[in-house]
Amino acid sequence: MSETTIEIHEEEIEEQTGNPMVATARKVLLASIGAVSLAQEEIESFVNHLVERGEVAERDGRRLLNDIMEKRKNQVKEVESDLEGRIEEILSRLNVPTKADIEALGNKIMALTRKVDALRKESKEA
Repeated sequence: MSETTIEIHEEEIEEQTGNPMVATARKVLLASIGAVSLAQEEIESFVNHLVERGEVAERDGRRLLNDIMEKRKNQVKEVESDLEGRIEEILSRLNVPTKADIEALGNKIMALTRKVDALRKESKEA
């Protein structure tokens, strides 16, 4: 997950709630994402070291790194999905409306406004 994605998620959470428990949960979950990233860097460094020492052929080292990168991408997607699910669950428990809830209410208000305007127009014509 890129830093931009993490920042977007942080901003969404902060907009949706000011609850310190949610903020703490967010920080813990984001730390786990950082750990995954750090582990990848360590693995890349280790594989590069093996290639430099001649213990692994460069082609095999690249293949190994590509395999690791692909697995990492899948892990990041899983972590991101898990993070989103956990945040949604926490917000639900706290009865914090989601962005979708607010948009649905906005759409209902717009529909009601149109109906009221139409009724006003009909009453003026009558």
